[in-house]
Amino acid sequence: MTRHKVLVVDDEPAIVDLVRQLLLRRGYEVITAVDGDAALQTIYDAKPDLVVLDLMLPKLSGWEVCRRIKEDEEVRSTPILMLTARREERDLVEGLELGADDYVKKPFSAAELSARIAAILRRSGEEKTMKQLTNGDLYIDLENETAALRGVELSLSPTEFRLLALLAERMTSPGAPEGVGKTIMRENLLSCIWNSLEYDTRAIDVYISRLRKKLNDGKIPLLTIQSRRGRGYRLVWES
Repeated sequence: MTRHKVLVVDDEPAIVDLVRQLLLRRGYEVITAVDGDAALQTIYDAKPDLVVLDLMLPKLSGWEVCRRIKEDEEVRSTPILMLTARREERDLVEGLELGADDYVKKPFSAAELSARIAAILRRSGEEKTMKQLTNGDLYIDLENETAALRGVELSLSPTEFRLLALLAERMTSPGAPEGVGKTIMRENLLSCIWNSLEYDTRAIDVYISRLRKKLNDGKIPLLTIQSRRGRGYRLVWES
């Protein structure tokens, strides 16, 4: 079996060594970088399966590294887990808005970090029984993790894609009214996307907002995500 390759990016040698030893014990192949420039070069050269990325880095910040990865078609599907000592909500939100898939705050436990990494790799590599979803002018290729609206491919992060696929699946399920998806509770989204309820719910708000903007192509009917107060979210076509 091919081992997953994880790139660990941090300028603190003690953190790099701690994470490296943790991942090696769990059977991962580990490569490291100590600044933003080296991280970007390694991502293009080594094509890791996951990047564990500190935010406060020399040369290029973790935010800038994340932005460049997610803007480049060659590497934008690379999952990113932010590892940060910064506690302000706006810092975490900025990372999520740039396309990061998950975050762990320092100081962290070995069990938590291992679980987060395993969950991301499992989601990115799991085989799907369905190959595609279609509803009106929305087409989702589950196998290749791409989506198109009215024939135009959407630029989505891996987490945005999973969120859209979950919402779209509820539009095609038995009993769903035409053009209206069944409501998904926020707790269910947290559980499905991150396999956890122990998340700042602001993370879901960030992804819903980003996804709404990307679905809004200015054409009618408009595909959008409705918030249902006290219940959750659903995908709908609005005339």
